[in-house]
Amino acid sequence: MNRPPKMSSTDGVEMDQELAKRLLIEGATLVLLNVPPGTDFGVDMKSWNTGDKFKGVKMIPPGFHYIHYSAANGFDDLAPRVGFIHNFTKSEFLAMTWDAEKEDISTEAPSAETVNRLKQNLASLDQYLGPYPYDIWEQWKGLTTKVDAAVIERCTPVCGYIRSALELENCDDASRPRGGETVQKRTRRSGLSAEDREQQLLPQLKPRPGTELRLTKLPEKNYPDDATPAEVTQHSLDTSYALDAMLNQLKNPIEIIGELQLAFVCFLSGQSLDAFEHWKKLVGLLCGADAAISMRRAIFAEFLNTLEAQVECVPEEMLCDIVASNNFVYHNLRNLFANIEASEKVDGRLKTQAVRLRDRLTKKFFWDFTCLQDEEDDEAPVVVSLD
Repeated sequence: MNRPPKMSSTDGVEMDQELAKRLLIEGATLVLLNVPPGTDFGVDMKSWNTGDKFKGVKMIPPGFHYIHYSAANGFDDLAPRVGFIHNFTKSEFLAMTWDAEKEDISTEAPSAETVNRLKQNLASLDQYLGPYPYDIWEQWKGLTTKVDAAVIERCTPVCGYIRSALELENCDDASRPRGGETVQKRTRRSGLSAEDREQQLLPQLKPRPGTELRLTKLPEKNYPDDATPAEVTQHSLDTSYALDAMLNQLKNPIEIIGELQLAFVCFLSGQSLDAFEHWKKLVGLLCGADAAISMRRAIFAEFLNTLEAQVECVPEEMLCDIVASNNFVYHNLRNLFANIEASEKVDGRLKTQAVRLRDRLTKKFFWDFTCLQDEEDDEAPVVVSLD
């Protein structure tokens, strides 16, 4: 971003002159002062190495955006990514300053005098501002359709910044996770396992308060406390009870899709593994909720739309890595498609939507979703020949 592109295009994508003029007026401006050259800086799904002249980004479309950055040392090694989500309003002017000592954006806003001076000199500052990469705007909107102010406020860290590497501190005994059988009991019964020995050697750490994503906790079990053995089996095969238990924690059930989308972009743009793990859990929960599909039709329609948008922007090699790990995505989607296909309560429109997503996945990744009602011995994706 040392030499911003011309106004008529962004990253090689032609921009209509009327749109460019409108964005110059209505688009937001983010000014970042004193950012060191070589810093990895990005907005949403794009990033660049800053140059000597970089001072920020202009023509940012109003709405939610993910600003992220990684400081670089003298050997061009990048620090773990840090980011924050900001809802830019029409023609907003946001100024921030880099803290050289902390190698991070300063938590203290520039003085009102500095901000006013920057606004007055915006015309001369313009040449140092790179335009928002408009070629990703439609895709970004598709990834964040249900991410609203309520979801952002509820789920983002108290500190306001999302870090790919969490700040950890020692966990005292009172704060350690409880539940399940203790190591001491297992030791008395069967001796200390290799896994237990390794666990005891590891330091007990927890995220520093206020730095972790505040994502909704999924139920610890899929069945009610008074469930019979038969009901336990039923709820283990169909996660609808657990899905309802989670939805009951939300003010609006559709927020589960907003949280799914937020977790995904925090991983995609913010490189947060915690967010990725939460995304996987939500995908598994929704894909396994057979009985809920017809009862929560609006949620599942948005879920299919969201998955379609997410799959389109994920690099194929990353998704293949996911598949190689317990075949998670393929296995869960196959289960979802099978449930939708077999259900007489699911309407034709939702079934057509599922078929469209199936066809896209088969075309892009060569996944085989035929014979969905047959129980598979091997969960691995089957590659089909298109010849």
